[in-house]
Amino acid sequence: QVELVESGGGSVQAGGSLRLSCATSGLHVYARVMGWFRQAPGKEREGVAHIDTDMSTSYADSVKGRFTISKDNTKNTLYLQMSSLQPEDTAMYYCAASLPWRNVMDWRNPEQYAYWGQGTQVTVSS
Repeated sequence: QVELVESGGGSVQAGGSLRLSCATSGLHVYARVMGWFRQAPGKEREGVAHIDTDMSTSYADSVKGRFTISKDNTKNTLYLQMSSLQPEDTAMYYCAASLPWRNVMDWRNPEQYAYWGQGTQVTVSS
């Protein structure tokens, strides 16, 4: 049974940092395209970052240079290091995993991912 569990969210002031973790079970992250998404109230879920099976990464323009996605294949854990946080980063953050060795054509499309965590809240105050 596949399970993804996010942690590390919280409340910070603008300019602060947080590190999100996504602990997985029932899968091997090395074989999956992994992504971080976020959803603010009243808005659609948006792709924040992804990391492919070859360790290549992509980011939303709004977080480039501030967020870093990484994964530890030995721990089957995904991370998102977030720095210089801004109030507009406030959202529920979700991690997602594709099916094994899936060729994800559009990493920003939530439908490309088969498994999701329950989310962790990030709140940034000005």
